[in-house]
Amino acid sequence: MDINQEIHNAFEVIKEGGIILYPTDTVWGIGCDATNPEAVAKIYKLKQRAETQSMICLMNGEKMIYNVFKEIPEVAWQIMDFSENPTTLVLDKPRNVAPNIIAPDNTLGIRLVKEPFCFKLMERMKKPLVSTSANISGQPTPKSFKEISPEIIKGVDYVVNLHHDKIAEKPSTIIKLTNDSQVKVIRK
Repeated sequence: MDINQEIHNAFEVIKEGGIILYPTDTVWGIGCDATNPEAVAKIYKLKQRAETQSMICLMNGEKMIYNVFKEIPEVAWQIMDFSENPTTLVLDKPRNVAPNIIAPDNTLGIRLVKEPFCFKLMERMKKPLVSTSANISGQPTPKSFKEISPEIIKGVDYVVNLHHDKIAEKPSTIIKLTNDSQVKVIRK
């Protein structure tokens, strides 16, 4: 279970348009290159989820965030700086990502992560990583690797061999921010 080897393995799959099952700072996720619409479509198909239900992107720093959003409300930085729990921010007018991860209202959820595997994988990819819970749409979100259905495990191109014993308390908080500074908590 060498983290660098797992990053290498996941990167090789992702750069070929594959999808991975991986640990995040919250629950286990299914992910891919957030700029690859074909890979994103594979995740929707595996989850049996409508493309109108957007997915989020994990990002590892300010540079990546500014590559996807031209305008970022000041309150977004304050929330990211001071939030004690993993927090997903839904922001307006994303760009430079696969169109099929953008919500119908032209927003995209993002989460800045410091979790070593995700952070280093994105450092290697130089792109955001799609993240969606490792379940069939409408089914309960698995809190541990053991709870992930065989259908999901068999449906991905690579399963990261790290943190299989980790139990997640809950998914991230979701806050929607608009460029005109409106704030709405979607999930606590």
